[in-house]
Amino acid sequence: MALPDDLFAAIDMGTNSIKMIIVQFHPPSGRFLTVVRHSDRVCLGRDSAAASSNSSPSISPDAVLEALRCLRQFTEILRARGIPPSRTRCVATSAVREAANGSELVEAVRAATGLDVSVLSGEEEARLAYSGVIQFFPVREKRALLIDIGGGSTEFAIGEGGIVDFATSLKLGHVSLTQRFAGGDVVGGMRNFIRAAVKDSGLVQQVKRFGFEVAVGSSGTIGAVEKAVFHGYGDAETDKSAEELLRRHVKRDWRFSRVELKRVVERLCTEEGQEEKEIREELFKKRSEFIVAGALLLEEIFELLGIEEMEVSEYALGEGVVADALKEEFNEVGFKLNANPRWNSVVRLATRFNDKKRVKNGARCAAFAKGIFEGLRHCGKLIDLGGEDLECLEAACLLHAIGLFAGKRGYHKQSYRVIMEGNHLYGFSTEEIKLIALLVRHHTKKFPKPYQASLAETPEEFRQKLQGLCTIIRISVVLQKNERLNFQDMELSPLGGGFRLVLKHAGDQPISLSEEMKKDLRGELEHFKMVFKQQLSVDIPSISEASKS
Repeated sequence: MALPDDLFAAIDMGTNSIKMIIVQFHPPSGRFLTVVRHSDRVCLGRDSAAASSNSSPSISPDAVLEALRCLRQFTEILRARGIPPSRTRCVATSAVREAANGSELVEAVRAATGLDVSVLSGEEEARLAYSGVIQFFPVREKRALLIDIGGGSTEFAIGEGGIVDFATSLKLGHVSLTQRFAGGDVVGGMRNFIRAAVKDSGLVQQVKRFGFEVAVGSSGTIGAVEKAVFHGYGDAETDKSAEELLRRHVKRDWRFSRVELKRVVERLCTEEGQEEKEIREELFKKRSEFIVAGALLLEEIFELLGIEEMEVSEYALGEGVVADALKEEFNEVGFKLNANPRWNSVVRLATRFNDKKRVKNGARCAAFAKGIFEGLRHCGKLIDLGGEDLECLEAACLLHAIGLFAGKRGYHKQSYRVIMEGNHLYGFSTEEIKLIALLVRHHTKKFPKPYQASLAETPEEFRQKLQGLCTIIRISVVLQKNERLNFQDMELSPLGGGFRLVLKHAGDQPISLSEEMKKDLRGELEHFKMVFKQQLSVDIPSISEASKS
C-alpha cells in the first residue's frame, strides 16, 4: 500500500495558474501514478503579457499576494499528508523568468512558505515536460517531438530512449497572444505574428535536422483541443445518438489529426454570438478566454513543422519534475522509470475516463485492496496468487468507476464494456483482461456466482480467483468512500477462527460511519465469509467502531 515515503509532490508556478500534483511511486514495480491534482487560477503573467512592449514586465502586487495565498494552502495540504520538503519540488516558468521582479517573488515565497523555487530556463522546462510525457505514453523508444503550450511560452523537445537531443522555448503562449491581439486582428494578425516568430527562431530547421516519428502534446490547451475534437465541436453534424456517443467513448484514444484540428479552429474563428459563447464556456471552462489563441498557435505549429497527427498526454511538466527528483533519489540503486508498461496502460485508461476525484478514489481503493491482499497472503490465504494477480486487482480498483462517463445507472456494466471492447490495456493476457473486467463489473450490485453464464467457459481456478479477489475489491470500494480512513497504516491479522482488519483514521476527531456505509460493509463481510469460510472484522481503534459478519 502507499506509505508516506511513496509520495512525492511538484508545484508548477505557471503563467495562468499554479498547479500542484502528488505522485505515488513504487520503486520495485516502477509504478508511477498522479493521485492528487490541485490547480488555482493565479494569473502571474496577465500583467506581464499586457506589458509586452516593455522589455522588463513585472508581476503585479495583487498577483504576488494571490500566489503566496495559494502556495500557503498547498504547503498545508502537503504537511497534512506527511510529505516532507525533501520530497517536494517547486518550479516557476515563463511569467517568473521573464518578470523584472521574479527574484523578489522567489524570495517572498521562501519567506512565507519555506519553499525553494527553481526558476526554469525554457530549455529545462522543455526537457522536464518530455520526461513527464514518457511516464504516460509508451513513446520512450520512439523519436518523439514534445510540444507544450503554456500561457507565456511554448516548449519543444525531441528525444528518444529518455534522452533529450534538442530542447527550446519560444515566447508564444495563449495568454500572451490573447493580450497582444485584444481588440485587434485576432485571426490574420495573430497568424502572421506566430509564423514570423517560429520561422525567425530557426525551430523548423532544427526539427528537420533531428527528425521525429511521433508528435506528442502536453498542456491544458492541447488537452482542450482534443476534448473539442472528441465532442465533435468542429463537425458539420454535431447531433450524435446515445449509442454513437457511447461507442466513441469506448474506443476513445488520446489523439487528433491535422484535419480535425483545422475544423475546430475554423469554428473558433468564425462562430459568434451568445449561444456560441455559452457552448465554449461549457466545453472549455476556464480556458474559453484563451482557447482561440491556443488553437491558432497549435494549428500554425502543425503546418510549419509538418505534423499530421498528435498524441495527447495527461502528464506534463509536473510529472517530469517528480520524475527528475526520483532519478536523483533512487539512482544509486539502479532506478529506472517506465519499468512497467502494463501499469502505464492502466493509468492512461483511468485518466482517460475518470476526473481527478475518481482517480484519487481509485488509488485509495487500490491501496486498501493491496493491504488486504497482502495481509491475507501473510495469514496463509490466497497462497496460489502472485504479483500479477495483485496487479490485476489494483488495476480493477483504479478502473472500477470509468463507466460513470455514461451516467450512474449501470456504470459498472459500461466500465466492463470499455475494458473488454476498447483495446486499451497493453501487456496483459486475454485472461487477465477478462479478470480485470469482471472484477470491475462485479465490484458492486450482484456478487458473481461460480457457475453463472458469463463464467461458463472459464476454468475452475479462474472462478475461484475471481471470487476471492472480488470480495477484496468490494470491501475496498466501501472503505475508500470515507476519506478519513487511513490506508497508509492498516493491518490484517488472525483473530480466533478468522481475521481482523485494523484501520486508523486521519485527524483527532472520531469517525462516525454512515448507516449506509455500515450496511454496505456488513454485506461485503458476508461475502467474505461465504468465499473464505472465515470471518473478517473491521475495527477502527479509539471509536469502538467495528463491523462483524
